[in-house]
Amino acid sequence: MKSIKTLAASALAVVAVVGLSACSDMSRRDKDVAIGAGAGAVAGSALTGGSALGTLGGAAAGGVIGNEVSKDKR
Repeated sequence: MKSIKTLAASALAVVAVVGLSACSDMSRRDKDVAIGAGAGAVAGSALTGGSALGTLGGAAAGGVIGNEVSKDKR
């Protein structure tokens, strides 16, 4: 059981590093949209008790809000 936890933690660390390196050449607007979508997905999931539809709806709404917010930051 201990080796499974170690393997899972290592895999999570690798995924996090690869995921973060993919964002290095994103524009400011792209980053704002990604942050908004992530925050919206978490909020949508929390508000709907983990519903997939709530999570997707929150991600979509957060992405739109992130896009609109980045327009003001010129």
